Amino acid sequence: MQKVELIATATFGLESVVAEEVKALGYGPVQVENGKVTFTADISAIPRTNLWLRTADRVRLKIGEFKATTFDELFEKTKALPWADWITEDGTFPVEGKSVKSTLFSVPDCQAIVKKAVVESLKKTYNREWFDEQGPLYKIEVALLKDVATLTIDTSGPGLHKRGYRELIGQAPLKETMAAAMIMLSRWKPDRVFMDPFCGSGTIPIEAALIGQNIAPGMNREFVSETWPIIPKTAWREARAETHDLARYDQKLEIIGTDMDDEILKIARYNATEAGVDDLIHFQRMDVRDVRTKRKYGYLICNPPYGERLGEWKQVAKMYGEMGKTFAAMDTWSFYVITSDEQFEEHFGRTASKKRKLYNGNIKVDYYQFFGPRPPRGPMVTPTE
Repeated sequence: MQKVELIATATFGLESVVAEEVKALGYGPVQVENGKVTFTADISAIPRTNLWLRTADRVRLKIGEFKATTFDELFEKTKALPWADWITEDGTFPVEGKSVKSTLFSVPDCQAIVKKAVVESLKKTYNREWFDEQGPLYKIEVALLKDVATLTIDTSGPGLHKRGYRELIGQAPLKETMAAAMIMLSRWKPDRVFMDPFCGSGTIPIEAALIGQNIAPGMNREFVSETWPIIPKTAWREARAETHDLARYDQKLEIIGTDMDDEILKIARYNATEAGVDDLIHFQRMDVRDVRTKRKYGYLICNPPYGERLGEWKQVAKMYGEMGKTFAAMDTWSFYVITSDEQFEEHFGRTASKKRKLYNGNIKVDYYQFFGPRPPRGPMVTPTE
């Protein structure tokens, strides 16, 4: 099967998580850079990565990469790339761009030149002067970084955080990809109880349910590259069949989502139903100060208000202090909190075991991780033949 070079783009700070996901799908070696993970695979990787990657923003097909410091250089080198190998005669191929620390800093000019070069390239192959662009979509990106131009085509369409279940959102939504990353970074296992005391529209508990039962995040949505003739329909059918074969629908889960807002809990329940995991999550109206449990060795993962989003700093700092007092009683649990408050540990009353810098949208945040004790080992089980 044809080999392709793919780029899984990532939110800053999540590149290593995306790289682990790519390798878990059987692809590698991977090249990890700021905001992206590059790897080579056969063409069937386009369906599989789009369906399975939980933490990547999108999957791009790399067409070429070269140094360009003049518009002539950008034009000629773009024109020389094998565009007709991918773009059909009736294809629609808009161009978007970005430029960072490059001589060619005018993004509109770069986009126009790349568009013209692709047209000239396609003219040669298809022997025509005009393209109606009424067919499949091939969104091209020209990304310039330190005078190196990378030309790609988007294979995903809407970003991979668009799982298809969150038609309704709350006031301060967390992207599904970030929620999944928070869970994966925690190393939570499905046999442990899971709680989110600030569940909002339900994103974190829903992502936990999908991870817990190994349900592919892209199972219920479509991708732009499904319309590309070059990717065999059998590749998509087989990739989608694999998502059903590998799902563990019989995996028992104990997932709890609580919030103070009855209306937003209605949204959470609706979203969970759309995701097909409503029977796996118990949503309940509860103040974080009232959180109690007799269960041991659980995981509490949450995205509480930051202050700049939903309230004032003094109110939020007070709430973080109340969280610290409440969670202290859950002394066998592990806690994972994302917030932009750099004094969170001081307010919470405890130093994190580990913290990781991330970006929630455009907000710089830290992911505070408080590790609880390991549960005691169970009795040794002798395997049967």
